[in-house]
Amino acid sequence: MNASSVLYHVVHETSYSYESPVSLSRQHLHLTPRDCPWQSSIAHQILIDPEPGFSRLRCDPFGNPVRQFAIEAPHSHLTVHAESTIEVRAHWPVGGLAGSPENSLADSLASSPPWEQVRDALAYGATPVLLDVNCFQFESPYVRVKHDFSAYARPCFTPSRPLLEAVQALMNRIYNEFEFDPEATTVATPVLKILEDKRGVCQDFAHLMLSCLRSVGLSARYVSGYLLTKPPPGQARLIGADASHAWVSVYCPSEVGGTWVDFDPTNNLLPDTQHITLAWGRDFGDVSPLRGVILGGDEHELEVAVTVTPCESEILTSPGQ
Repeated sequence: MNASSVLYHVVHETSYSYESPVSLSRQHLHLTPRDCPWQSSIAHQILIDPEPGFSRLRCDPFGNPVRQFAIEAPHSHLTVHAESTIEVRAHWPVGGLAGSPENSLADSLASSPPWEQVRDALAYGATPVLLDVNCFQFESPYVRVKHDFSAYARPCFTPSRPLLEAVQALMNRIYNEFEFDPEATTVATPVLKILEDKRGVCQDFAHLMLSCLRSVGLSARYVSGYLLTKPPPGQARLIGADASHAWVSVYCPSEVGGTWVDFDPTNNLLPDTQHITLAWGRDFGDVSPLRGVILGGDEHELEVAVTVTPCESEILTSPGQ
């Protein structure tokens, strides 16, 4: 069976202009796309101005590539230009969940195990112990585990409902009941406030959905990435393009081993070839595109520009899949 894939060119540029010179800057970048079963990085480069005196690439605890650098000479601006060519392969339907690649998306969701069975398999004392999965079950700086969130999720998680159907229903509820409003929140807005006001951006909706999933005992992680800037003719432009995007991934056991399944509550869909994965972690703080410390600078201006376009040879064929 042949599976189509899409080749993207991504440019992510971050620019800081400082009111006074910065004498020292140490930065930590999550701007290198990770390779995973449905995605391959064909080419990638990061250009930094001014040129750092120290730079290295390493992996963080979640397996994401991280670029670290330091500039130890006075500078009045900082520009980070990340450019990538990425192949994204179709990964729906999830044939492995039902044992056959011919199953439809609805069949794949319905074939997932009851959500209570998954919750119990992740509970304290359950065996086998899944350390790489369990670390995404608990509170983190931007995600809370509270009755407020389990109560909001509960109508979606009815007794014995297939896990992925329940998660899809939760995604649908968030999409229908919350308004996308870039002016409503900041990175510091508590997730309980988002639940109360029902307004926010993709990062907020991801943190809200994670809080709901973890509050009912499931394991879910935060995913950062990109969306296609210009959709194909006749298709609606997705919310979150022209900036880094965020969605969630929930753990689901299957006959062929554990599977992580992505859900985008901002756009009410299951990510496929239109989503480009950059990194994942417990929440935004683990995968912030650029964070660090500086000495000096006083006030600063920040500009971020993201452009995602299909390459000219956008449809590839992956033989033997």
